[in-house]
Amino acid sequence: MPLTVDDVDRFELSRLRLEAIAYRLLGSADEAQDVVQETFLRWQAADVDRVEVPEAWLTKVLTNLCLNQLASARARRETYVGRWLPEPLLAGDPMLGPADTAEQREAVSYAVLTLMERLSPNERAVYVLREAFDYPHREIAEILDITEAASQQNFHRAKKHVAYGKARTEIDEAAAKRIVEEFLAAATSGQTDELVRLLTKDAISIGDGGGKVPARTKAFEGAVTVAKFVWGMFKPAEAKRVIVGGSPEIYAWTANGEPAVVAVVEDRVVAIMCLEVTAEGITACRTQANPDKLERATEQWAAADHGEPLLVM
Repeated sequence: MPLTVDDVDRFELSRLRLEAIAYRLLGSADEAQDVVQETFLRWQAADVDRVEVPEAWLTKVLTNLCLNQLASARARRETYVGRWLPEPLLAGDPMLGPADTAEQREAVSYAVLTLMERLSPNERAVYVLREAFDYPHREIAEILDITEAASQQNFHRAKKHVAYGKARTEIDEAAAKRIVEEFLAAATSGQTDELVRLLTKDAISIGDGGGKVPARTKAFEGAVTVAKFVWGMFKPAEAKRVIVGGSPEIYAWTANGEPAVVAVVEDRVVAIMCLEVTAEGITACRTQANPDKLERATEQWAAADHGEPLLVM
């Protein structure tokens, strides 16, 4: 039976929430939109008049589609060229979802999305539904077809893996901009001492080029090593301009709630470096340069009032 206008409206009321759940589960905006569309097709084929709580039904269908996607994604990532990192989303993107509490903001941070790759699909689903969307364990158990006790156990394991002993610092947009400005000033000063001062002793730097943009597979580790790498990254060179198709304009922004360096060439986002900040300093620089994972960021950038760049390389 074809959907009525009211049936379509009921789905559309849930679309943004479904996209936000799927993005957190999959780490990819494109894949999240595909899964939400598949959920709509399932809704279209269902006897919706018999669905008592549409939100619960849609969440269950979407989550299980994401679990299937995660299982196949693990196999795909074994053949991925280089280091796999999630797709970053710029500030203001509705797919980032709710950000009213510290837990919700933490759950969509780039650092946590990266660490969630350590989790099993069920652990990831429980963590996202509980931490980011405040679902009670009883409802999560029904969504995943597990016991309430199993949901609680999965949540505690996920929290332990994601925490990994470092307390990340909550940063507003103004503070994030100041951190990026200070970081860039140090990176372009011609000396690495200032960068070393901003970094923690065990700082790391990793990048994802997807085999399309040069990126080192193994992480750079240690403040001095990371500082040397970052200094070289922001040193202007013709070879770099050839790779990205022009002279990058560098902006201070936020992505997934973290301070971010955004590189733009002719209104196309070519790289986003997310800075993970703790009380001790910057503990990780994660750079997404795979053009396939920057298409949505480019769309969002076009709609943003981003002002003048801090520098042009």
